[in-house]
Amino acid sequence: MANLKEIRNRIASVSSTMQITSAMKMVSAAKLKKAQDAITAMRPYSDKLTELLQSLSASLEGDAGSVYAQNREVNKVLVVAITSNRGLCGAFNTNIIKQSMLLANQTYAGKQVEFMAIGKKANDILKKKYTVIENHSSVYEDLTFDAISAIAEELMALFTNGTYDKIEIVYNKFKNAATQIVMTEQFLPIVPMEGEANNNTDYVYEPSKLEIVEQLIPKSLKTQLYKGIRDSFASEHGARMTAMHKATDNATELRNQLKLTYNKARQAAITNEILEIVGGAEALNN
Repeated sequence: MANLKEIRNRIASVSSTMQITSAMKMVSAAKLKKAQDAITAMRPYSDKLTELLQSLSASLEGDAGSVYAQNREVNKVLVVAITSNRGLCGAFNTNIIKQSMLLANQTYAGKQVEFMAIGKKANDILKKKYTVIENHSSVYEDLTFDAISAIAEELMALFTNGTYDKIEIVYNKFKNAATQIVMTEQFLPIVPMEGEANNNTDYVYEPSKLEIVEQLIPKSLKTQLYKGIRDSFASEHGARMTAMHKATDNATELRNQLKLTYNKARQAAITNEILEIVGGAEALNN
């Protein structure tokens, strides 16, 4: 009977876990809808703004180009790793950290690579092996364009004053609730459009192309970073919802197996008791 008690305790424990994971799944599903709507709504604007900026930057020749488009010899690189503050979301954070380490160890091997963490998980792991200059984990408490703009302005200043020669951002791009794509984007210097892409657009510039670029670049860079964080935020809830769904299914399957084991053990115990009673009765008759 001690074995039956142990199985009952395990069933109760698994059932409790199943209720928690199911509740977390529903919470993430509710948050995902809002986050998904936000990133879906801003993507067309962000993509068109980036396209316009790249086209303008490519058309500016020589020293007329913006300070944000200057290609210098790469000696120092800053990688902005965008993760979440919490776990229980599958490989969401692990994939970003692996890609960030890959940039440091392979892509920019021999260069001085430092990190800026946006999210507690990136900061906790990367700071053990690398230099993390800042951690902006509190940004998720107030995920607004103004809050992200302050971080983007800081990154622009770090590039223009020569602290870093290149800045990359690594984040999860939201595709759907079950799929997140790890993205590595060059934040600075700006990457101009290549080939014939510049000839496909015909704009009238007023007051001048250079002045428009100088006003457009900061706004575009802020939007690019905001989109990346918004993408990551939606991906986090999608990954957590999927992970909790799988955890709930696994807990349900385990609970059913434990119930079957319990019923078998209980039936065996009852059978043994009946045999003992029958055996005792026969002994008394004899």
